[in-house]
Amino acid sequence: MTLTETAARGLPEGGLKLMRRVASPYFSWRWDIHERGQGNVPEDGPVILASNHIGWLDGPLMFVKSPRPAHALVKEEEFVGRTGRLLRFVGQIKVSRTRNDTGALRRAAQALAAGQAVLIYPEGKRGAGTFDDFKGGVTWLSLVSGAPIVPVAIFGTRQPGEGSEARAPKGARLDIVYGKPLRFPMQAWPRDREILADAGEQIHEHLRSHVTWSQNALKRELPGPLPRDSTDG
Repeated sequence: MTLTETAARGLPEGGLKLMRRVASPYFSWRWDIHERGQGNVPEDGPVILASNHIGWLDGPLMFVKSPRPAHALVKEEEFVGRTGRLLRFVGQIKVSRTRNDTGALRRAAQALAAGQAVLIYPEGKRGAGTFDDFKGGVTWLSLVSGAPIVPVAIFGTRQPGEGSEARAPKGARLDIVYGKPLRFPMQAWPRDREILADAGEQIHEHLRSHVTWSQNALKRELPGPLPRDSTDG
C-alpha cells in the first residue's frame, strides 16, 4: 500500500463512533453539559480541534461530545492495561510528552489527510487552561495539512484547588465553547522556520483570545494552576 493510499484511508473510526453512541446518554445524565459554537466546526473535511486542558474529564468529555468523532493525541502513559486497549479500539493516538514524537504527529496528519478530525491539547498537560503554555505540534499539523484550527475552551471539569485527577461531581455544569476557525495554506516541505514561528504566534494568540472571550461570554472562571503537590496530568 502506498503512502497516498494509507493517508486516504485515515484512522479506524468504527470503535470511536460506537463508543460515542454508547457513552453520550450517560454523560448527558451525569453532568449538565452546555455547548456553544458547534457551527464553527466544519461538518466534513479535515479539522484540528485545539482545546485547553484543565482536568481529567476534558478528554472523555470531548471524546463523547465533540461535534465530530475526533482522534485525540493522548499521553502514552495511558496506553496500558484495559485503558490502553480501549484507547486503541476507539482510534486515539499515543503520544510521548518527553520527546519530539514525530510518529504521533504523522498519524494525526494521516487522519487529517483523510478528512478526519484531530483533537490536540497545545498546552501539553493539564493546568490553568489559559494557554500560557503552548507546544508547536498544532502549528506543524496545520501547515502540513492546511486544516482549519478550531479553538476549544472547556470550563467546569476541575474546580480551584483541585488536583489534575479530580472528577466533576454529578450534576456539575460543564461548558464547551468552540471558536472561529483559523486556517493557514498548506506548506510544502521544507517549511521555513520563520513561517512556522509566525504561524505559531498567530495560533497561540487565537487560542488565548478565545479563552478570554469565552470567560466573558459565559461569566465563568477557570480553576487556576494545579496545586503544588498535584501531578501535571
